[in-house]
Amino acid sequence: MAASKEKRSFEENMLVDGSCSSKKPRSDPHVAALILARGGSKGIPLKNIKPLAGVPLIGWVLRAAIDSNMFDSVWVSTDHDDIERVAKSWGAKVHRRSKEVSRDCSTSLETIQEFLKENPEVSVVCNIQATSPCLHPSHLQEALKKITEEGYDSVFSVVRRYQFRWTEVKKGCKECTQPQNLNPAKRPRRQDWNGELYENGSFYFATRDLVMIKGCLQGGKVTYFEMEPQHSVDIDVDIDWPVAEQRVLRFGYFGRGVTLMFCKVSGCLTNGKVFLSVCGEDMVSLNTRDTTGLRMLQKDGVEVVLLVSKDDLLTKSLSKKLEKVTGCEVFEVGEEPLKDVETKFKNLEWKDVAYIGNDAADVSCLSLAGLSAVPADAPACAAQVAKYTCKNVGGSGAVREFAEHVMQQKEQAKAQMKQDRIDRNNF
Repeated sequence: MAASKEKRSFEENMLVDGSCSSKKPRSDPHVAALILARGGSKGIPLKNIKPLAGVPLIGWVLRAAIDSNMFDSVWVSTDHDDIERVAKSWGAKVHRRSKEVSRDCSTSLETIQEFLKENPEVSVVCNIQATSPCLHPSHLQEALKKITEEGYDSVFSVVRRYQFRWTEVKKGCKECTQPQNLNPAKRPRRQDWNGELYENGSFYFATRDLVMIKGCLQGGKVTYFEMEPQHSVDIDVDIDWPVAEQRVLRFGYFGRGVTLMFCKVSGCLTNGKVFLSVCGEDMVSLNTRDTTGLRMLQKDGVEVVLLVSKDDLLTKSLSKKLEKVTGCEVFEVGEEPLKDVETKFKNLEWKDVAYIGNDAADVSCLSLAGLSAVPADAPACAAQVAKYTCKNVGGSGAVREFAEHVMQQKEQAKAQMKQDRIDRNNF
């Protein structure tokens, strides 16, 4: 599911500055995004897919890359099955790297060169660091223009820092340290000093010839793209994680927002109990908070589909009633909800889908969905893959709670897109 501009609609081609990206002529270069995600991280095991603010770390940059609409293909280079699974669920292709470039001593350049050898159609590659979760589509859009429109061979991201540097003095040495970028007698105020540019490692664009012939990512006609400090986040060790989580909740890119939500009925919308009446009628109870939550989503433009199991005795008797009460489509699924859902709803963009389930059968859908949740009383197998665990149990407000979470994410996404347009138009 590559991010091909030829396949995007007019709305999807809208750039953050309000303009529209035109279809790419066939003569234009093939531009690929490549995220390197080796499974053998020493600092934080499987760091690249560890949840950060409810999203796998690699998911943040994949969402930004795909939504930028600037790449003909988006790839993840990995040697690990779990990382491959997550990468595909976020819409990326997977380059299964060899053992030779999966060692602790392997360099990023070696891995990129291997990728380019196996993909000769790629003429411009963007190496995006998975550990930069505050990356936005606008950063990639503006940086790539420097190659496609201004003729640069390489572009890399930097951040401006206001830090005074001093020479290091080795232990036991009697030499004095010396200032490197200031005169201590005339220390400048921050507002009187432009600071210095530092690589922040977020991304590196380079032409194929630069990587394969000259053997580097920075060279030829080279320039930089300056990112704002609030978007410059890197994660190397555990202590970085809580700080990055707070930063990404405020400055991360949340996508275009959810457009479709699937909700399992039994165990989520209901508590799973069946009441038998004297007259022989089967009954279940619905919480008005939950049904109100569904209506809130529908009013906000989110299509809601209720999923009922074929094995549920109440399926036929209550489906019509559920549709009438909730105003939602009721869809019957079997032992593998994923298979049935993808058969009926063609070409699902899972990153724009929300899913709330409560059992082992829901694990695949919970893993794929951009936003996913389970009630507080869900079994461990489902809770481990869900991106959000409700405080409420099934049938007692869990659906309303998740609906509010989904709407909050949508509002953040809208606010960010609006702010990006303001920034691009005024500065």
